[in-house]
Parts: sequence; C-alpha cells; structure tokens
Amino acid sequence: MTGNRAQKTDNYPRFAQPAECGFTLIELVVTIAIVSVLAGILLNRVGLYQEQAEKAAMIEVASAIQTALVLQQGHLMARGAEAEITALATSNPMSLLAKQPPNYSGEFYDPSPQSVAPGHWFFDLKARELVYVLNRNSHFDPGPDEKNWVRYRVNLADDTRNSPSKPSQNLTGVIFEPTKGYRWLGN
Repeated sequence: MTGNRAQKTDNYPRFAQPAECGFTLIELVVTIAIVSVLAGILLNRVGLYQEQAEKAAMIEVASAIQTALVLQQGHLMARGAEAEITALATSNPMSLLAKQPPNYSGEFYDPSPQSVAPGHWFFDLKARELVYVLNRNSHFDPGPDEKNWVRYRVNLADDTRNSPSKPSQNLTGVIFEPTKGYRWLGN
C-alpha cells in the first residue's frame, strides 16, 4: 500500500520554483507608475466634475428663483396690483421660494466674499443683489470685480415703445440675471 501512495504523489505537478513566480522589480515599478498616472488623471477629472456640479446647482437655484418671480408677477397681475411688481426689483427673491436652499446664509449689508462660507448664497442689502460665493473656482474668471462670486439682480423688463414716459405701466416681465459678466467652465 505504501508503494501506491508514492506512485500517486509522483504524478502531481511539481510546484514552481520561487524564482519563476511573482513580479520582477521592473514590472512592479511599471505597474505602480501606470496606476499613479491613472489615479492622477482621475483626481483631476473629479475636481472638474465637482466644479461642474456646483455650477449646475447654482443655475438650478437661479432658475427656481426666475420661476418664482414669474409666478409672483402673474399673481400680482391677476389681483390687479401691477404697481407692486416694481417692488420685486428690490426685494430678496429668496423669500419667494417655498423652501430656501440649505446653502442660503441670509441677508448681509455690504459683505466681503470671506464673510460668507464658500458654496453659499446670501442677499446683499446694500446692493439689493443675491450673491453666490463659489466653493470651487479653478475654472472661474470673475470678471471686473475680481471676486469669486456671482451676483444676481432682479430686473424689470418693459416695453417702452407704446409709452416711453411711463415704462412702469408697460412691464412685460421680471428677469433674474447676473449683474456682471463672468466666465465659468466655458460659458
């Protein structure tokens, strides 16, 4: 019986010699270099995608405010209170939203960008503008004021062709738009 066991173990393949298995040092270095380059590219792209997401979130809030302004204008016109529409240009448009965004910091009088946390909105009581302070600004060109924020204002659109002396009687809409030009991610 012991002879048969010896014969069976001889039929199994032999284990590889230690010199034949695993990576060589050069293969390991090349693999680490490739993984490092891919990780660097991924991290660079993740930052860009986060900045694009921030821009999209800012535009989404601005669009919600524009919609709320149009609805408020329609409500005032339906009540026959067209004279109150002009007050929309100086009021805080965040008050028109059913629910304010969680990154709304409130109202401030002539603040600096450092007084509000990055990635937050605030209403500037002095300029009567809603401001978004950027959190990520690698691809942002701030424009003439050189600050990392985007300032929005409510403007009244009117048709003065019929009555140039009374533009407030010819209101055609309210527009929520940036006060100054800026460039962010190719816009």
